[in-house]
Amino acid sequence: MATHAAKHLIIGGGIIGCSIAYHLTRRGEKDVVLLERAGLTEGATWHAAGLVGQLRSSRNTTRMLKKSVEMYDRLQNEEGMQFDWRKTGSLRLAATAERLLEAKRLATMARSFDLEMQIISPAEAKELFPLIDDKGLHGAAFIPSDGYVDPASLCQAVAGAARKQGADIRQRVEVLDFVVQGGRITGVETTEGLWEAETVILASGMWSRELGAKLGLRIPACAVEHQYIVTESTGSDISHFPTLRDPERLVYYKPDAGGRLVVGGYEEQTLPFGNTGIPGAFVRQLLPENMDRFLPLAELAGQVTPIVNEVGVRQVINGPIPYSADGDFVMGWQPGFQNLMLATGFLYGIAAGGGAGEMIAEWVVDGQPSLDLWPLDVRRFGPHHGTRAFMYPRAVEHYAHHYKKRYPGQEHQTARQLRLSPLYERLKGMGAVYGSKNGWERPLWFAPEGVPPVDQLDFLRPGWKAFAAEEHKAVREGVALIDQTSFSKFELLGPGTLDLLQSLCVSNMDRPVGSVIYTQMCNAKGGVEADVTFTRLGRDRFYMVTGSGFGVHDGDWIRRHLPEDGSVHLVEVTSGVAVINIVGPKARDVLAAASESDVSNEAIPFATAREIVVGAAPLRAARIGYVGELGYELHIPTEFALHVYDTLWAAGQSLGIVNVGYRAIDSLRMEKGYIYWSGDVSPDYSPYEAGVGFRVHLKSKGDFIGRAALEKQAGGLRRKLCTFVTPMNLPLTGGETILLDGKVVSLATSVGFGHTVGMTILRGYLAHEYWEAEGFEIEVFGDRHPVDRVEGPLHDPENRALKG
Repeated sequence: MATHAAKHLIIGGGIIGCSIAYHLTRRGEKDVVLLERAGLTEGATWHAAGLVGQLRSSRNTTRMLKKSVEMYDRLQNEEGMQFDWRKTGSLRLAATAERLLEAKRLATMARSFDLEMQIISPAEAKELFPLIDDKGLHGAAFIPSDGYVDPASLCQAVAGAARKQGADIRQRVEVLDFVVQGGRITGVETTEGLWEAETVILASGMWSRELGAKLGLRIPACAVEHQYIVTESTGSDISHFPTLRDPERLVYYKPDAGGRLVVGGYEEQTLPFGNTGIPGAFVRQLLPENMDRFLPLAELAGQVTPIVNEVGVRQVINGPIPYSADGDFVMGWQPGFQNLMLATGFLYGIAAGGGAGEMIAEWVVDGQPSLDLWPLDVRRFGPHHGTRAFMYPRAVEHYAHHYKKRYPGQEHQTARQLRLSPLYERLKGMGAVYGSKNGWERPLWFAPEGVPPVDQLDFLRPGWKAFAAEEHKAVREGVALIDQTSFSKFELLGPGTLDLLQSLCVSNMDRPVGSVIYTQMCNAKGGVEADVTFTRLGRDRFYMVTGSGFGVHDGDWIRRHLPEDGSVHLVEVTSGVAVINIVGPKARDVLAAASESDVSNEAIPFATAREIVVGAAPLRAARIGYVGELGYELHIPTEFALHVYDTLWAAGQSLGIVNVGYRAIDSLRMEKGYIYWSGDVSPDYSPYEAGVGFRVHLKSKGDFIGRAALEKQAGGLRRKLCTFVTPMNLPLTGGETILLDGKVVSLATSVGFGHTVGMTILRGYLAHEYWEAEGFEIEVFGDRHPVDRVEGPLHDPENRALKG
């Protein structure tokens, strides 16, 4: 068969694939080819409902969706294309007092994301959408720049624009297999021959999982059934109506042609689709309608808009929609492959299409997108996420909770108890309330005797805070144990290890054996790609610790920079090493009582690690931690972990030793000023901007990735991470708006209550012109409260100015 060549080969002709082709060619890229197994839109795009909403829980995801609206405006207004894009706004009803509180929280978040969202009265909501019954409503939220569109005509318009810019869009070409050599896809076998390409972009929606399987991958993208109805005419022109969502009653609306309404929703126990393989060709097909499953939604819709009880149902649409293991997109370079880009799992692909295509084009051409998209990055997933046993139950649960009220910190219930610390059962018996992170069960807080070990959640006054406050106090005043086995852990070894780490890390890694080195790895722009700790175990051997959810990401960053001569090996050792953190001013007393080794300050100074024993167990004690001094991370062979815990617990009884969970860790690290990657720092921000510039060693080491950019910043910053406090115990969750003189100047990257200092603490980036200003405010659920900016960590015995 014939052999063809492309620079960028896109697989999938839905809205995402067409948008990628459009944006690549718009940037001047040549030899952009798109392959579609059927006709354009004939997968899931053609039967999508077509709502275009922009607000999401992540600032950069919201920014990406705003780019979709900008693109649709541009195509329709500047390029004159017609695809029925109507920017009529979106309306979100608040049917209860808590839903209004939720809407106010979203409005605060939207403000910090530079997206206009208005809280309006029930009467104002009825003016915008006269078909609603406003009795009992508590209010509503309105986003003027949202809208709706005809998905199929939009996709055809984008494809047409891509063709004009030089894209080669080929329909009825099916991908059969791949040729892989040395971590690169060197060929794509299709029904029209072999395609060779520099970059392969998988934008094939619900077929991505099956195509990924041909590459030995379990891509965490799937599909579930989704139903909506199209009513008969309401008898009036409703094309100017906004889209409508009533999350309390689980339904959404879109105006349709001829005065009709599209009414859909998210019910319990939808069905997975394709979990045992997608049946047949499945081209422009729907699934049998299931009115029994849709009936509860129809009844709820009748409460929201009584007219749906009067007009007939013109059509029932039941089609598979793309989903993922956590309900969000799957984007970015696939680990283990040098040239495979993923763009799949788009639940709301019509809303995301324009912006996602732009981000993928930037990722491919520039090496990274202009927005940090960690919440959407494929590297947030572990190997378990793409399994059928995890992904489909979690997707069905996530689907059912799409509109359900979700409290801050609320955990999923399906696909749990996958990765268990050796201490799991012991701590469960001691009142641990567990949450899940990357499949790991981790104690969030501990319920005292007589208190049910069930998470106590609320928007304003979550019950768990009182118990976490006691744990916080124990760390500051006594001694506590924290199970941190879920840390991602790696070893790097080989003769080229030091040279590699010197080129990747901002700190001088040539430290004595036994040194613990906190450092960052940056991209060429100086943005922080990883915030990690290394322990030097030997001349050519280092041990790396990073967050539970960052192992795939950080490991992939290192692997992409490994020397080709095989002089460095990266080995993940997460499962082989348990971690118990013993912390608090009495930690050394307990450790000494449990160990025959010398654990004095002279034997184990700060930022060093030593091999010791606890009871009969050999382990590595690292004098480092995330809650402040005094503390030792004990890195233990997994089989000894329970013995070590029991030994420490017994040794600490006379000193009042307690267990501590992750909620207390967060408040403790906020007092100490410790940053969190993906919140306080990310590829968007440099170590200098994040306040950890002291880890950048420009004088004592040579070149490293990002050095040139950091050298420029060393002379002066345009922005930096700042700390704000208030004595009020505010119900903050992150993402709140920080204002100065009524103007939005930042958003809260991290929040918490410092129980030692008695203050709410929050962080946010400020531009240089605001550094000396006073009169800052934080907006919480629509209300504004004064906050003061302070320098340095709040809890630091050496910083007398901030004591008390």
